[in-house]
Amino acid sequence: MSDAAKPRVFSGIQPTSDSFHIGNFLGALSNWVSLQDTHDCVYCVVDLHAITVEYDPAVLRHRTRVSYAQLMALGVDVERSTLFVQSQVPAHAELAWALACITGMGEAGRMTQFKDKSQKEGSDRATVGLFTYPILQAADILLYQAAAVPVGEDQRQHLELSRDLAGRFNARFGQTFTVPSALIVKDTAKIVDLQDPTSKMSKSLPAGCLSLLDTPAEITKKVKRAVTDSDGEVRFDAAAKPGLANLLTIEAALSGRTPQAVAESFSGGGYGPIKASVAESVVAFVEPVQARVSELLSDVAELDRIIAAGGTRAAAMAAPTLATVYERVGFVRASG
Repeated sequence: MSDAAKPRVFSGIQPTSDSFHIGNFLGALSNWVSLQDTHDCVYCVVDLHAITVEYDPAVLRHRTRVSYAQLMALGVDVERSTLFVQSQVPAHAELAWALACITGMGEAGRMTQFKDKSQKEGSDRATVGLFTYPILQAADILLYQAAAVPVGEDQRQHLELSRDLAGRFNARFGQTFTVPSALIVKDTAKIVDLQDPTSKMSKSLPAGCLSLLDTPAEITKKVKRAVTDSDGEVRFDAAAKPGLANLLTIEAALSGRTPQAVAESFSGGGYGPIKASVAESVVAFVEPVQARVSELLSDVAELDRIIAAGGTRAAAMAAPTLATVYERVGFVRASG
């Protein structure tokens, strides 16, 4: 199937940590890689979103490069997919303003991410950028006429806003945007924190987070300290034994088996062998990824050239949509 015949998907990830973690890969990024076979993929390191909270400019620049390098190392092919850095395509911010002007204050205020982050940071420290974050996210999607967006439950509300704004703009100004659908990828592994199995794995909780750039010793230490339970029976039961189920899920995802099959293979052996196997599997997975990331980061000029090429490609894809929007909302366009 030619790229022109493939449905287009858009997805983005923030460069807000020094490394992605195994949950990012098994829960989302592995799908980015596999979707390249069936879809016209547009993937983005969303650095504009990363500045809605306090940050260090030098750290952001470094993390943006590291994020891009990790995506390449994990299997996103810059020849097959459009992989770019959001801030290199000004059309994102430009479209976001047009969409903001058809978004109600109450509508934006109902977005759960703003509520959650503003409560954590305090309302006085919450920025207007954080408040309008979902509108920029809608612009990200609509700019590329994406037919579908891979989403988890935590992003479903934001996708609904994108759909609402696309429909509203189309009704008011004429057919302009593709109304995107949610792409729910089945059999996605949900990975939780090694120390607190009731929480998603997160970079904000490093003790229970297996980062893709952790050393083998760090990975082994974290897995050996993973919370399990006291009865010692090896079986897959996410409700009653969430810590063990998490380890079985990781091992299953990395070995191409089901968690139940993994549990059966360790039946009667206690938790020690499972932890040893999980640590070994994670290390085996991350080692070639780390080698490729190191190779890419060893020549920053070349990496920046690749990033710039992705930005140029994305900008060319975005330009027709933005031009149509500007024409339809009534702006006088520069000639020549």
